[in-house]
Amino acid sequence: MATFGILVGGGPAPGINGVIGAAATVALHSGARVIGCLDGFKWLMEGDTTHVRELSLEDVASVHLQGGSILHTSRANPTKKAETLEAVVKSLGALGIDHLITIGGDDTAFSARRVAEQASGRIKVVHVPKTIDNDLPLPAGIPTFGYETARELATTIVENLVEDCRTTNRWFYVVVMGRKSGSLALGAGKSAGAPITLIPEEFPPGLIKLDDVVRVLEGAVVKRLAFEGRNDGVAVIAEGIAERLDEADLSILKEVPRDEHGHIRLAEVPLAKVLRNAVTDSLAKRGVKIASGEKDVGYELRCNKPTAYDRDYTRDLGAFAVFALQAGTQSVLITRQAENIVPVPFADIQDAKTGKTRVRDVDTSSGWFRAARALQTRVEQADLDDPKRLEAIAKAAGLSPAEAKKRYAPL
Repeated sequence: MATFGILVGGGPAPGINGVIGAAATVALHSGARVIGCLDGFKWLMEGDTTHVRELSLEDVASVHLQGGSILHTSRANPTKKAETLEAVVKSLGALGIDHLITIGGDDTAFSARRVAEQASGRIKVVHVPKTIDNDLPLPAGIPTFGYETARELATTIVENLVEDCRTTNRWFYVVVMGRKSGSLALGAGKSAGAPITLIPEEFPPGLIKLDDVVRVLEGAVVKRLAFEGRNDGVAVIAEGIAERLDEADLSILKEVPRDEHGHIRLAEVPLAKVLRNAVTDSLAKRGVKIASGEKDVGYELRCNKPTAYDRDYTRDLGAFAVFALQAGTQSVLITRQAENIVPVPFADIQDAKTGKTRVRDVDTSSGWFRAARALQTRVEQADLDDPKRLEAIAKAAGLSPAEAKKRYAPL
């Protein structure tokens, strides 16, 4: 009898239970056993095989309707030490697991690949990509599961803040989750009609200067004031900007703790507050007073009940993860492309230099980004080249035209 193991790594995302439920259902219908490993790799790394749950059809009958993960999740990283990686393979073997389905983001995908290599064919492994950040290297236009549900809720939050700011005459600085990619921030900001959305991909490679971020945001405030007579709006900022900020500009980054994979815990960086204060103080020094507030949008998105799109999507992924393993396919990422499920070899998503899973950035040359950018309120070069428009912007900013031209020059 084949035994399928299922585990979840990384942060939560809407639709996890859809994958678990569909994979378990298809495997059980084929006569296999299904064991859910609780808390990702955490206990397996310690050689502990007691934190598992054998799944039945009754257990998973309607789990696809729920948010969260019935198997929980963790960021435990089995690849940091050779002995922990070996312990995972031994633990899986002790449980009789010969087929493993992992669900997670780029770090979990890397761990799954290393487990497959360590097992040397004894355990067949496939990975189902999950992240609300939408940053795994799937083909263009194909979202990771959980993204659309998270975007829907994030859009509602931003949309409500836009109306609140219009009603109360103030600006809000909203930082939206997204460690590397600005996809979620851009998707929510564009859908909600926020005046400006700022993502890390639009900055030149390397470190980002805090003043460059402040100049762009400040430019949106003064342009809206100059040409629309409005002192309200919402600025949506992707949290990934914090990870690229020059530590010389933001000393708090030195004190921020890191997770098991070495990433800064971005939730502990008060980016929205830093940017709100910087823009407000800069304008106040020139006599321009703007009421403002800030908000982080992230954790409330991750365990939302999945939309119909993500329910359908994840049930396909879970079913085909089992189909792939039953067909002898292993060491692959399970993806849905158009109406087909396509397994993508781990090697195809690996960065040749680092060995890690590649990250998909927002393509700033794409029509999606270009339309989003055109819909925003930004100081453009054309504004600065037009004397009348420049004069209006300068007046709203409390600057001379020459000073305004220098300060708001596009990146």
